[in-house]
Amino acid sequence: MKKLEVRNPFSAPVYYEETVESTMEVSKQLACEGAAHGTVFFADFQTKGRGRIAGRLWEMNSAENLSFTVILRYPGIENIPAALTLRAGLSVLTAIEEFAPVLKGRIKVKWPNDIMIESCKAAGILCEAENGNVYLGIGINTAQKEFPAHLRGKAASIALASGMEIKKEERFSLLEKILEKLYEELEKNKNDWKIRLEQRLYKKGEEVIFTEGAADSGKIIKGIILGIGDSGELLIMPEGEALSRSFFSGEITFNINL
Repeated sequence: MKKLEVRNPFSAPVYYEETVESTMEVSKQLACEGAAHGTVFFADFQTKGRGRIAGRLWEMNSAENLSFTVILRYPGIENIPAALTLRAGLSVLTAIEEFAPVLKGRIKVKWPNDIMIESCKAAGILCEAENGNVYLGIGINTAQKEFPAHLRGKAASIALASGMEIKKEERFSLLEKILEKLYEELEKNKNDWKIRLEQRLYKKGEEVIFTEGAADSGKIIKGIILGIGDSGELLIMPEGEALSRSFFSGEITFNINL
């Protein structure tokens, strides 16, 4: 394991390995060994990178993208910032826009944990809590220009969307920007996060199909996305109902062309 010379405003180290099964699992081991709040573990490639839903893998080409986990330590569950995953997404969004200014205004946060460039997924965020720690896993399609057939038209990268040629070492500049934005968001008690998030919320004000709970729950709702609640829940006005409803788990499965 190598320590990188990457600027981290959390005043914690940034570690690197070329290939691991999962940055999340390595980070959990580092936490058990006493790693400090804000420690980052980054890898060029994950053989078993995972998404929010069991069975979904996070597929990325080696050394073309960013895949890392940040270790966050809090005294208790009440100290964990509200809507942490969504706010991390907002941090990633603003960092990407600074890194690739041509994308400004074209990026959205899709509830609960994706970053979209227009209608394609460019990044995903996975948040896990264990033994008093929170592990924030972030994967960003950065320089990748080719995707497997099943992801074409669904996945995007910064390079593809912006037309930029991104060198391998330039990923670390993006990583530094993300850590800077994440530190500001989580450590400086920004209370306007909900307003800022709703301004960049994917499909806000539009009609969607939403699956409540597990992906195979069969609980399908058609309605208009209204915004975000105080705890990060998704607010939807279901078709044919008089009152909006709050959802703490689920997925926007596909969009409706109105």
